[in-house]
Amino acid sequence: MAKPPRLAAVLLLLLLVAAASWLQAADAASGFCSSKCGVRCGRAGARARGACMRTCGLCCEECNCVPTGARGGVNECPCYRNMLTAGPKKRPKCP
Repeated sequence: MAKPPRLAAVLLLLLLVAAASWLQAADAASGFCSSKCGVRCGRAGARARGACMRTCGLCCEECNCVPTGARGGVNECPCYRNMLTAGPKKRPKCP
């Protein structure tokens, strides 16, 4: 009867190791996005900066890239450029 608990313990340990490595990768990606979006949204006014950082972060997480500079340069990242808002008026989603 010692084998089933040991097997469960080993499986639990493997699950915890896998979860920890996934969280570490997610933290690295969000650090990348926050630094790139900080540059991208740096010139936005105080009221608009929060919305800019939020939408830029969503776009960065989806596309894994952010164009350089505060404005323009969207051709560097086609996925970022091609994301559009929902609804009848399709506008660029990413700042």
